[in-house]
Amino acid sequence: MADKIKITQIRSTIGRPAKHGRIIRSLGIKRMHHTVEHDNTPVIMGQVEKVSHLVKVEEV
Repeated sequence: MADKIKITQIRSTIGRPAKHGRIIRSLGIKRMHHTVEHDNTPVIMGQVEKVSHLVKVEEV
């Protein structure tokens, strides 16, 4: 398992529940195709799982 993961937003939050937008913001993603790097922790992976249809995840 990788120590870090890269998360990229690939779909819009428009028309999605407000909770999904809040999760995207809490991950630090500010706009479409913006990529952030996080440690691979259970907390981050839980958030990613909730919005998995909106983001792309890559191991670093």
